[in-house]
Amino acid sequence: MTVQLLHLADLHFGGLAEIRQIEALEKMIPDLHPDAIVIAGDLSQRARHGEFQRARAFVRGAAATAPVYVMPGNHDVEWWRRPLVPFASHALYRKYVRYFGAELTPTLTIPGAVIAGALTSHGVAWGSLTFKLRDLAVKGHLPKREILRVARLFAQADRALARVLVVHHNVLQGDISRRMGLARWRQAQQRIVESGAELVLCGHDHQESADLLAGRVVISTASTLCKRVRGGRVSSFNFVTIEPTAIHVTFFRWEVKRGKFRATDTLAFARASGQSPAKQIQVAS
Repeated sequence: MTVQLLHLADLHFGGLAEIRQIEALEKMIPDLHPDAIVIAGDLSQRARHGEFQRARAFVRGAAATAPVYVMPGNHDVEWWRRPLVPFASHALYRKYVRYFGAELTPTLTIPGAVIAGALTSHGVAWGSLTFKLRDLAVKGHLPKREILRVARLFAQADRALARVLVVHHNVLQGDISRRMGLARWRQAQQRIVESGAELVLCGHDHQESADLLAGRVVISTASTLCKRVRGGRVSSFNFVTIEPTAIHVTFFRWEVKRGKFRATDTLAFARASGQSPAKQIQVAS
């Protein structure tokens, strides 16, 4: 069975959102015919009510075409409310929950795939702290409890289903930023490999990419539809096709003059089978 996923992240509704691009995408979604739409966090810029309201309208419109999977990113967290107080963490997501529900990491099962999320956006939390002040409330971390929950979900799922993990923070180092999205990233990467995931959908870095983790897990990192695209690149989104033997990640890039997105290049990876590793099999444009 072939599964097609529209992979978005970092819409940043608010002052930074590129509304022209978002409206072009809204019109395009029905023509793409995805089986599910995944938004890997940062729907808002400052976790304000108006930003979440516009994001909710986008999600509801997209849901007319396919199920929509949403999880919070670091910009969706009201981290200033309860910094470093783990037992009061519910306050951090108060507005997000109002508009998108109490389940921060839902599970979505569709024909051919099970999609599960692991929360990496925790505000100013002990696990996300580094020695760099610029990382405060920006970096994320992947708690052991989160990945164990996902691993159990994957273990219980039908073996015929593709295992798709959603996190907000970029799992691999950005080519332009040279930054990892996660604190303690080596530990996080090992946990992801051991979880049973074969595809990870993430964002945060504002640069599109697709690559392999440990030769086994395909990592699709979506760019942003806002004014803070990394390195002056054009905005883009990813369209992921999971086939029985391969995973294809196609980048749809914004064409300024035409005012629309166009499919440009595709990266393809052979799917791992049993103990056999995945591998990149072609680069097409």
